[in-house]
Amino acid sequence: MNEMTTVSFTKMKHGTRDDYDLLGRHEAEYAAGTADRLLAQLAKLGDGLSGYKVSRLEHSLQTAARAEADGADIDWVVAALLHDIGDELAPHNHDSFAADIIRPFVRDQVSWVVQHHGIFQMVYYAHHYDRDPEARRKLADHPCYQDAVDFCERWDQSSFDPDYPTPPLEHFASKVREVFARPAWDESVLRKGLREPLVS
Repeated sequence: MNEMTTVSFTKMKHGTRDDYDLLGRHEAEYAAGTADRLLAQLAKLGDGLSGYKVSRLEHSLQTAARAEADGADIDWVVAALLHDIGDELAPHNHDSFAADIIRPFVRDQVSWVVQHHGIFQMVYYAHHYDRDPEARRKLADHPCYQDAVDFCERWDQSSFDPDYPTPPLEHFASKVREVFARPAWDESVLRKGLREPLVS
């Protein structure tokens, strides 16, 4: 008997158990390569949005390097590295885009901060566009509010410095692979309601 290489259906509702077993195997193999695809996408940020003194890749690397230098744990370092990965593909909601990528693999606290870092960053520049720099105050009652303030102040907003000693992408590759090798949606990883300090 020949082994199936494609499903038998053209409509999902007509799929069989064998069809979905086949897809499950393919999806598991593909998911195992997520970290390397993310690293490749990060590398593309080196040619992205211009106007800053550093590339978007250098900004991402520098943000992660600052987190690492502060003694932040692996969830924070990887989140700092990936926080702007949506800049090219989702420029109007890059924060939510990045948060959705990391959400199944990091603490809930960390993905919340990444999801909202865009509005928290507005405190530094929104007044130049006649917008509300304190728009983040609508989130003031959230338990992770101060974490987002600190993420932006300590790591994100200060990481546009061409003179900051910034390691290459490969420096962080093992951390990215470690995080994305975790089982997705594992409650022991997500740890909803638990907060870890940004700085050890």
